[in-house]
Amino acid sequence: MANKMAEDGNAGPKRKRLASDERRRDILEKAIRFFAQNGMASSTRELARELGVTQPLLYRYFPSKSALIAEVYETVYLRRWRPEWDAVLADRDRPLRERLIDFYDAYTQAIFEPEWMRIFIYSGLMGEEINRNYVRLVHERILRPMVVEFHAERGVSGAEPAIEEIEVVWTIHGGIFYRGVRQVVFEAPMRCERMRAIENAVDMMLMGLDHLRKKAPGA
Repeated sequence: MANKMAEDGNAGPKRKRLASDERRRDILEKAIRFFAQNGMASSTRELARELGVTQPLLYRYFPSKSALIAEVYETVYLRRWRPEWDAVLADRDRPLRERLIDFYDAYTQAIFEPEWMRIFIYSGLMGEEINRNYVRLVHERILRPMVVEFHAERGVSGAEPAIEEIEVVWTIHGGIFYRGVRQVVFEAPMRCERMRAIENAVDMMLMGLDHLRKKAPGA
């Protein structure tokens, strides 16, 4: 009888048995919180211990740490991307300034969260593929379209975004991102209201792009 109790685990209340999909989702959600608090370098042994499961059980649902990290990226980053953001940026019936403000309003609400910010910073320090993938996403889905829309609004047709223009929007985008780092990671007081800060950043972006356009040969 004692042996049977030991096999069943008599150290505490019996764990509720979860369906396979629910168990996988539960492990993933807890892994996201774990990586956000402890960093991406943490081992699967530490993760399994924190989750209260065995490593074999963890590997049953995620065959490797890289597979788990890929799922974390999918959940934390890609699934937070809203298809309507593309439409907002491309809506030429509205002034570009309004579109950019609306986009950054929605975007910052999606990313100014502890899990998003902390995992992004930790994975960047470790050189994880998560960051490289996300930087490519930002370039292709946010920054390049912004410059294309700027060209369209200024009557410049067919011109590819210049390196200097991409750097201008990267600088402003990075400033908006760092506001999230200050707020969420450093827990610093924000003395400028979020929407006012977004409006100011968008104005600086457009002024910077206009400045480059005036400096261009033949302008």
